[in-house]
Amino acid sequence: MAAILSGVKTSTSGLVVGYERENEPLPRAGQQFAVVDSADRPVAVIELTEVRVVRLADVDLQHALDEGEGDESVAQWRAGHEEFWHSAQVRAELGDPDFTVNDDTLVLTQHFRLVSLAAEDQ
Repeated sequence: MAAILSGVKTSTSGLVVGYERENEPLPRAGQQFAVVDSADRPVAVIELTEVRVVRLADVDLQHALDEGEGDESVAQWRAGHEEFWHSAQVRAELGDPDFTVNDDTLVLTQHFRLVSLAAEDQ
């Protein structure tokens, strides 16, 4: 959350299969979302500026850098995300204990901008 508020983090990514499994529509550019803290209190509003579905192999360096997690290469970004996506938690959420990603796995990349801070944070 701090990385979003400071402007270091301006993108995020997720697996398209997660949206499909939950029967949720994919987000669209222009949508706004609340950013909440660990106590589930809204601290800011972000607006999606770009939403793309790409193959995992096609995630680019700019997206990896914009996630603000300190990755300096796509390979580093991918290794960290694969570790998370192969975790027991994600596999349980997807209902597939053997779930793995590969180059053709569809990834939802979302770029956003900070619209406003919550009233008490301004």
